[in-house]
Amino acid sequence: MRLGTAFLMGVMLAGSALSPAAHAGVPAGTVLPLHIGGRVVPVGDDPALGYTHQWPGTYFEARFKGTEVHMRLNDSVNKLAIYVDGRQIDTANRPGEGDIQLGPLKPGDHTIRVEKLTESASTAAQFTGFFVSDPADVLPAPEASQRQIEFIGDSYTVGYGNMSTSRTCPGEQVWATTNTQLAFGPLTAKHFKAEYRINAISGRGVVRNYNGASGLHLPQAYLNAINLTGPSASVSASATKDDWKPQIIVIGLGTNDFTTPLHGGEIWTTREELHADYEKTYVEFVQDLRAANPGAYFILMATDQANGEIQSEVKKVVALLKAAGESRIDFIPMNGLGFGGCDWHPDVADDRSVADSLIGYIEGHADLWPHP
Repeated sequence: MRLGTAFLMGVMLAGSALSPAAHAGVPAGTVLPLHIGGRVVPVGDDPALGYTHQWPGTYFEARFKGTEVHMRLNDSVNKLAIYVDGRQIDTANRPGEGDIQLGPLKPGDHTIRVEKLTESASTAAQFTGFFVSDPADVLPAPEASQRQIEFIGDSYTVGYGNMSTSRTCPGEQVWATTNTQLAFGPLTAKHFKAEYRINAISGRGVVRNYNGASGLHLPQAYLNAINLTGPSASVSASATKDDWKPQIIVIGLGTNDFTTPLHGGEIWTTREELHADYEKTYVEFVQDLRAANPGAYFILMATDQANGEIQSEVKKVVALLKAAGESRIDFIPMNGLGFGGCDWHPDVADDRSVADSLIGYIEGHADLWPHP
């Protein structure tokens, strides 16, 4: 990858803040083997070229020995949390194109992890990789957990504005206060030391986006590894890793389908027509997921908003699936939330509450995935 205006950020293990500093360039170095969580698309055949990513919650990990490592990326849209040996040392805010130098570190073996915090549904970013100058400092990538859990949803699953202390979020406050890693999905996965994927886009529904907005609906966008907002697919799911076989798939969809009234010009003239389309499409979506993941257990979730309409419809979907022969499925309500985040979205306390519900359910069904 050709670097444009390069930057260098030095990080002391003691926790000094990231600070830009001019430099004359960083040696190409040797790329570290990666452990990747989330859906990514290789830039080319050479691992040193890195990966393009767009779905929220993506993470990258590597191991090395020595006192310094470089992280190379091209990302003008996201906020990234940087961890060394399990401790967050700082964040990179829309870092742009170039290298981040991490060090000096204590001599020895280290694990580095970068987590995407923000949503970038309309813009892809590139994570090129972690590099060390001495090939002798390369260690194998962290071993992946046998447990895999996938979360499919909308802004609630994204963690839209969940760190905000106000429901009013002008300007960039939604971006600044969104932390997918503190949403209920990653909280649940990390409790079980499981790998996770977050396939969620704010404002998207099963058949209807928020307030009737245009764009791909979530089941359509789900087919794409990038180009999530449409209007047409360009990179299919086949471009992603084919070793993803989650034992649990959690879906939360319906908020955007039902929380606003129908408008003239939409394809449904009555609420009943919308219900029928939603139920049919949602059932087909789960059945497609079942075909791709024969051993998965499905958990469908919904809040009690819209006077209970969302929960009622999701329960109907579960009943229809069971009537069609689906047995590995259940419904969990998301009730009693405070919605203190941006634009009346769940806040971090709500995310913790939902995660606790999921954790309790999964712990009560120990046969859902491998024991550690």
